[in-house]
Amino acid sequence: MISIPLYLDKPHDCSYLDKRNAQFAYIHPDFSINSAHYSQLISQGFRRSGNHVYQPYCSHCSQCIPTRLAVHDFCPSRQQRRTLKKNCDLAVKIKPASFEQAHFELYQRYQQSRHADGEMANTSKENYINFLSSDWCNSLFVEFHCGNELAGVAVVDLLENALSAVYTFFDAKYSTRSLGVFAVLWQIEHAKSLGLDWLYLGYWVADCQKMSYKTNYQPLQGLVDNHWRPIP
Repeated sequence: MISIPLYLDKPHDCSYLDKRNAQFAYIHPDFSINSAHYSQLISQGFRRSGNHVYQPYCSHCSQCIPTRLAVHDFCPSRQQRRTLKKNCDLAVKIKPASFEQAHFELYQRYQQSRHADGEMANTSKENYINFLSSDWCNSLFVEFHCGNELAGVAVVDLLENALSAVYTFFDAKYSTRSLGVFAVLWQIEHAKSLGLDWLYLGYWVADCQKMSYKTNYQPLQGLVDNHWRPIP
C-alpha cells in the first residue's frame, strides 16, 4: 500500500447537470504515476484526462457513478446485434496513441457536428493530443475504416486486467451506423480476446441524458459507497 497525494481544484460549473457546481480531486503532479498505479486507481473510481488522474469530489452531489462491465458475462441485446451486423464490413486498425493529422481532422469535424458550442470545438493540435494520450499509460487509437475512408476512432487504455474507454469520435456521415455503440462492442470483444475481465466506461449520471446509454451494456456495475454494485 502506498500513499498518493491529492489536491482539490476550485468549484466550477458541472458539465453534466445544469445549475450545479462540480469539484475534482486530482493526483498531485509531483507523484510519478504509472499504468500499474492507474490500474488500481480506476478500480477505486478515478479516471484520467491526458496525464491528469481525477475523481469527482462534490460536497453536495454524488451522482457521478464510476462504471465497469464484466466482459465475459456480457450478452448483446437485439439492437446491439443489429449494430454489429451493420458494421461487419468495417476494417479495424490498432495504432499507438500518437498524433496523426487524419485523426485530428476527424476529431475537429466530430466536435463541430456534435459539440459546436463546446470548448473543444476549436481545440489546438496540442490540446487534442494532450487530452487523449498520456506519457505513462498504454493507450491505443483504434481506427474504424469503411472502404478506404477513416470512419471513426476509439481511444482505449490497456490496463492490467481491463480496458478503459477514453473517447470515441467519428464522421457524421456514418451516424446511421451507430459507431459509438459499435466501438464499445468492439472493446468488449477485444478485452475478451486479451483475457481481461473488465471494460471501464467512465461515469454514469442518472439525471444526464447523454450519459444514460451506459446502462444499455449489462451486467453493468457502479462504484457506490466504495463497493461495486449492479446497475440495472
